Amino acid sequence: MDKGSSSGFEDKSSRGKKGGSKLAFLLPNIDPFVPRSDHNPRELRSWAKRTGFVSNFSSETSASERNDSGVGAGAGFDLEKGLGHRGGGSSPKIEIDPILGRTRPNRGAEIEPAYGNGGARNENDGGVSGLRGENQRRRIRDEPVGRVDLNGNGNGNGNGKGNEIADRDVNRLRNGNGSGVGVAAVNQVEEAKKEEEGKAEMDDAEMNFNPDGEEPAHGEWYGPSGIKCGLRDNPGFVPLMCYGLQHYLSLAGSLIFIPLIIVPAMGGTDKDTATVISTMLLVSGVTTILHSYFGTRLPLVQGSSFVYLAPALVIMNAQEYRNLTDHKFRHIMRELQGAIIIGSIFQSFLGFSGLMSLFLRLINPIVVAPTVAAVGLAFFSYGFPQAGSCVEISIPLILLVLVFTLYLRGISIFGNRLCRIYAVPLSVIIIWIYAFFLTAGGAYDYKGCSSDVPSSNILNDGCRKHAYTMEHCRTDVSSAWRTAAWVRIPYPLQWGIPIFHLRTAIIMVVASLVASVDSVGTYHTTSVLVSLKPPTPGIVSRGIALEGFCSILAGLWGSGTGSTTLTENVYTIEVTKVASRRAVEFGAIFLIMFSFIGKVGAILASIPLALAAAILCFMWALTVALGLSTLQYSQTASFRNITIVGVSLFLGLSIPAYFQQYQLESSLILPSYFIPYAAASNGPVHTGSKQIDFALNALLSLNMVVTLLVAFVLDNTVPGSRQERGVYIWSRSEEIRTDPSSLADYSLPPKIGRCFCLPRCFGV
Repeated sequence: MDKGSSSGFEDKSSRGKKGGSKLAFLLPNIDPFVPRSDHNPRELRSWAKRTGFVSNFSSETSASERNDSGVGAGAGFDLEKGLGHRGGGSSPKIEIDPILGRTRPNRGAEIEPAYGNGGARNENDGGVSGLRGENQRRRIRDEPVGRVDLNGNGNGNGNGKGNEIADRDVNRLRNGNGSGVGVAAVNQVEEAKKEEEGKAEMDDAEMNFNPDGEEPAHGEWYGPSGIKCGLRDNPGFVPLMCYGLQHYLSLAGSLIFIPLIIVPAMGGTDKDTATVISTMLLVSGVTTILHSYFGTRLPLVQGSSFVYLAPALVIMNAQEYRNLTDHKFRHIMRELQGAIIIGSIFQSFLGFSGLMSLFLRLINPIVVAPTVAAVGLAFFSYGFPQAGSCVEISIPLILLVLVFTLYLRGISIFGNRLCRIYAVPLSVIIIWIYAFFLTAGGAYDYKGCSSDVPSSNILNDGCRKHAYTMEHCRTDVSSAWRTAAWVRIPYPLQWGIPIFHLRTAIIMVVASLVASVDSVGTYHTTSVLVSLKPPTPGIVSRGIALEGFCSILAGLWGSGTGSTTLTENVYTIEVTKVASRRAVEFGAIFLIMFSFIGKVGAILASIPLALAAAILCFMWALTVALGLSTLQYSQTASFRNITIVGVSLFLGLSIPAYFQQYQLESSLILPSYFIPYAAASNGPVHTGSKQIDFALNALLSLNMVVTLLVAFVLDNTVPGSRQERGVYIWSRSEEIRTDPSSLADYSLPPKIGRCFCLPRCFGV
C-alpha cells in the first residue's frame, strides 16, 4: 500500500471514530420502546407516505445476502470502535430508525439491480470496468450510499468523495439506470406533491369505502374518517337535540311527502291528509326507537319507504275502487292495512326463523343496486307530469335543491355544511314562500272561479279548465289548518277494522321481500360508513324481523305504507357526519311529540301538490343514485356485472310497460300519471282465479319486482368470482363467542338478550 493510500485509510478511520462517538453520545438518552395500544394503522400508513419512509425489515433477505453485506458473519460493528472492515472497503451507512429510535444495520439493497450490458456497469455509473455477474452485484450491495437530501446532494459516505458519489447516484436513479437504492428518498418530493394535489379530490370522495383499491379480507373493514359524532358518543343534551333535528330534517322528503300523494288518490280530504302525516310521524318515531334498541342498533331512521308506495298505488287504483263515492278513503285504507299486516308477518317470520341468514348468501351488490335503483325509476311517469302543472314553482324548486346539494355543497357555516344538510327543507320553505306571493298577487285568480268549489261541482267550462291549476298551485286551497285539531293522538285502528284479501296480501308479501333486500344493502353500507365491523347474518336477521314487527304497527295505526329502513339514511350520515345512536333517538322523540300536535300535520298537508311532486323528483333520483352506488363493492368494469345490471334495469322497465298496455276504456277517467298502476285488474295473465290474476298482473307491472327477479336469477347463475361479484362480507357468528367486544355495538341490552332462546338466529 503506497503512502497516499495509507493516509486516505487513516482519514477514513478517524472520521469513522468521530461518527461513532457522536452516536454513542445519543444512545444513553433514548427511552425504552413502549408499543402504542391506541394507534391507527391507517395513520402509520399515511405517515410513511408523507415522509418517504421505507422499512428495512424484510423476511426475504437470506442469510447468504446478510453475509455478503457484512451483517452477521464477522462483520459486526462497534459504535465506539468504528466498523469492522470488509476487505479494505469503506464504512457502511448508519441509519437511525425514526420509529424505534434505534440503529438499523445495513442490509444492502433488497432488490437486485438489473443491467442491460450483461450485468456490468460503465464508468459513468461509478462502477469498475471488468466486474460482472455476482461479483458486481456483491460490490453494489457493499458500496455505501451517502445520505441524500432533498436537493440530491450526498454527504458522509466515508471515502472523502461523498458529494460526488451522491450526485452520481441521484443522477443514475433519475435516469433509470440505478440499482434502486434510495428510491424513496429521491422521490420523496414528488410523492409529497402528489399527495397534496390529491387532498382536494379526496374531499369529495368520501363514499369510497375501500381505500387504495384494496379488497378487505374476511373480518376486515374500512371506513372513512371524518365522523364527528360516533355511534356511542354523547356530546351533551343540547348537541344531541340539534343533531337529532338535523338528522330528521335532512330526511323530510321521505317522511312527509308520501301522504301528499296517496291520500288525495284515495279520495281523502285535507283533514285526512293531516291525520295520516301525524300518524306517519308517530310510527316513524316509535319504530326508530325500537330498531335502535332491539334491531341492528345502527343509527338508522325507520319510516314510510318508497318501496311500499308503488304497491299501494296499484291496490288503490283497482277497478272496483274507481267508482266508489261514499267512504272511499276509509275503505281503501283498511284494504291497505290488511295487506301490510300480512306482508309484515311474513317479513317477521323471515327474520325470526333464521331464514334470512340463509337468504343473505344470495343477496349481493349486483342484486341490490338495480333493485333499489328501480324503486326510484318506477315513479318517472308520476314525477314531472304532476309537477309540470305549475312549472313556475316546480322548476325553480328542482334547480334550487340542485344548487344547494351540488354547487354550494362545500360551503361551511359554523363548521357545518348547512346548504347540503338542509337542502330539501330550505328549498321547500323558500319556494313555498315564493308560491305564497304568487297566490297573493293574483297569479292564479281567474274571473268567476273560486278555489273553494270542488272541481266536480264546477259548471262553468272555463273554471273547470283552470280548476286543476288552482288545486295544484295555490297555497290557500287546503282546508287542513281550519279543520285539524290542535291536539290529536293517533291511535290503532283509527280508520276501522283492516280488510284481508289474498290478492293484496300476495302483493305486500313480495313488497316486504324487496324492502328486506333494500335494508340489507343499507345495513352493510352504514356499518362501513361509521367504521364498524359488518354485522353477522344473525344480527341482520334480527333487524329484518324487527322491521316486520314495525310494519305490523304501521298497519295497525293506518299510515298507508309499511315501515322499513330508509335508503336515504346513507346520504344523511355521509352529509351530516353524525352517526350517534342517541341523536337518532332524540330526533325520534321529537317526531312523537310533533305527532300529537294536529296543527303540525295540518301545516305539512298545506304544501301545494306541484311543490311536493317537484321535491319528490329529487328524492326519487337520489334513491336511484344511492342504489347504483352499491356497485362500488363489486368490480364495476366487469362485463358480467354491467351486463346483469343493464339487462335487469331494462327489463325492469320494459316488461311492466307491456303489462301496463292492457287498460279498459274506463281507465280514461284516471289521471295519466296513475295509468301505469292500474294494470292489475286488466293484465294479460289469466289463470282462472281472479285473486291470483290480480296479484300476478300487479307484481309483473311493478318495476322493482321484475328488476329484483332478473338480477337475482342472473347473479346467482352466471359464473363469477367472489371478488368480481362483490359478495358482501359479513362477520362470523363465532367472533361473538371468541371476542364479544368486536361486535359490542350490535349487542342487545343484557336483560333483553337473555329473553331470546335462539341466539344463533338473533345474533345476541
